[in-house]
Amino acid sequence: MLEGKVALVTGAGRGIGREIALTLAGYGADVIVNYNGSQVQAEAAAAEIEAMGRKAAAVQCSVAEDEACGKMIEDMLARFGHIDILVNNAGITRDNLVVKISEADFDSVIATNLKGTFHTIKHMYRAFLKQRSGRIINIASVSGILGNAGQANYAASKAGIIGLTKSAARELAGRNVTVNAIAPGYVDTDMTQAMSEEARGRILSQIPLKRVGNPKDIAEAAAFLASDKASYITGQVLSIDGGMAM
Repeated sequence: MLEGKVALVTGAGRGIGREIALTLAGYGADVIVNYNGSQVQAEAAAAEIEAMGRKAAAVQCSVAEDEACGKMIEDMLARFGHIDILVNNAGITRDNLVVKISEADFDSVIATNLKGTFHTIKHMYRAFLKQRSGRIINIASVSGILGNAGQANYAASKAGIIGLTKSAARELAGRNVTVNAIAPGYVDTDMTQAMSEEARGRILSQIPLKRVGNPKDIAEAAAFLASDKASYITGQVLSIDGGMAM
């Protein structure tokens, strides 16, 4: 389904990003595994991709840093020849009530989650225009649709990603480049596994399907949006949340 394609997945050392990287490789793509601090995990993911017979690279870069992001994309375009799929997954949280969120914690979440997504799109923009094809998949969140108490900075960053997705989709549609977002709900990752049983119970009570999602649920949707099967879909937000935002 993705043979001959090259994908760049940000924040792919662990969690949802890692699952997306492995799933895209499973469908035939070569994958650039971007990470910031998860070097060991990212290199392990790249090795697993290579074991599938695909090309891979583990590349350190904080997407919050514009210049570094541009250099990463320039280097990877030179190394792989082209990048066809961009998955913006890198993200952080600094949760607290609005009155307690520091300026630094607000800015750091916006810088990584929202500006990081902007940086990669900006630096891939001309390459996609030249190729006259491309797929951009931005990982938003149910928090960006519904809001979430104690996550004003995170929710704002993810709502911003949705607006950025729609704007970029309108700009790039004429060059056969689609831009879509996935809004996961509560997914079984390191973060949710660390929650108390009481907290998990509260979460489950909000989910009509009465279960937490799996990273594979998100990864398979990303693979679909990256494929030719989704060539007439752009500017959309796909909620994968067990029905939370219906």
